[in-house]
Amino acid sequence: MVSKTLTVVNPSGLHLRPAGVLSQTAMKFKCDVIIECGEKRIVAKSVLNVMAAGIKCGTEITLICDGEDENEALATITKAIEDGLGEK
Repeated sequence: MVSKTLTVVNPSGLHLRPAGVLSQTAMKFKCDVIIECGEKRIVAKSVLNVMAAGIKCGTEITLICDGEDENEALATITKAIEDGLGEK
């Protein structure tokens, strides 16, 4: 299991479009991808779960990847989040 703490940079937070990009990116990997935001644990492969979490701009999250391709998943998803999930 690997993890990294990140800050959401999208001006509108993780609404439909960036949540979709995040989920589609996570689905490319076999490992489990979890986002921890405060007390919430969100399955990143579900766009509805990501949207329902209501994660706003500037929120600190912890990205957790656990499985056979966890290192590649962590690097790829971290870059996508840091790059604004197609919105920055």
